[in-house]
Amino acid sequence: MHNEFTAIVERDGKWFIAYCPEVPGANGQGRTKAACLKNLAKAVQLLLEDSKIK
Repeated sequence: MHNEFTAIVERDGKWFIAYCPEVPGANGQGRTKAACLKNLAKAVQLLLEDSKIK
């Protein structure tokens, strides 16, 4: 199954930070936008897997 979520990305100095409004608690950061989005995607995945277990 393929899901799509919104990623809000902002720059904070040398870092990129991102969050996903559809998944509370999902956020990521990285030195590049690509790294930031990869970290955010992993956070979303982990939170969704955790919600299936409970």
